[in-house]
Amino acid sequence: MTHDDLLSLPDTPLARAALNLVVDAESASIANHSIRSFLFARLVARSLGMVPGHDHDERLLFLACVLHDLGLAPEGRHTQRFEVVGADRAAEFLTAQGLPAAEVDAVWEAVALHTTPQIAERRGALSLLVREGICVDFGGVIGPGVVADAVTDEEARAIHDVHPRLSMVSSIVEAMATQAAKHPANGPRYSVGGELLRERGNPPRRTRMEEAVLTSRWRS
Repeated sequence: MTHDDLLSLPDTPLARAALNLVVDAESASIANHSIRSFLFARLVARSLGMVPGHDHDERLLFLACVLHDLGLAPEGRHTQRFEVVGADRAAEFLTAQGLPAAEVDAVWEAVALHTTPQIAERRGALSLLVREGICVDFGGVIGPGVVADAVTDEEARAIHDVHPRLSMVSSIVEAMATQAAKHPANGPRYSVGGELLRERGNPPRRTRMEEAVLTSRWRS
């Protein structure tokens, strides 16, 4: 894969609209994470021998990866766990853009399941690749993924140069805990957001996820 191919993003009106939505709604740290998750997911697909257009739909992979953290955007109603809020917001946006209902539903499922190991991986190529791309971007903090060596150090450097991490894990923990604290339904027991809020405590302290990132592949 050439340098340009490695960093390329879909350039359709829908893809551009999705990217603009995320960049406007999310912090730069979380938006960059969403973009990197797609770039890493595409490399995971390569490692698994999955061919775009045959084994998976790269259009939907981009949309699901880029939109997967909309539930962490500060504005809007938050009365459910962030994965569901994000899936609903993604579905609403994609429906308004004219995406067919079956494709909207596939993106909804991939977004809603992206924090759910052992289930996302069994719900088809889209949910599998979204989960795996996110796992790679977390550098092993949320699981090793199915292909530990899908991304070379050289590829990772090129991606991080264009889409820097900006203390991504701490930013996501902060956003999750903030949303979970707003309403009891946002952080139900044993949900990721709910457990991060409980770990964080008052006054705030570093969570296990933030501790783990210190020895992860990317260190931030």
